[in-house]
Amino acid sequence: MDLDDLFPGKPEEPLAALARQDLDPLSLDELDARVAALQAEIARVEAHRNKAATYRANADALFSKR
Repeated sequence: MDLDDLFPGKPEEPLAALARQDLDPLSLDELDARVAALQAEIARVEAHRNKAATYRANADALFSKR
């Protein structure tokens, strides 16, 4: 038995796997659905980033020297 079987490597990065997917077999409707899903994910990530930035700014203001 190989040690790699017991301890598999780190899982693949989802964004890298997404970027490598072949788009040729997809129909226009499937491509439109993919674009919409990606745009929704971008909006979700941006909202989370803005929330994190606000949290960080509040923490910095609370603990900054005056």
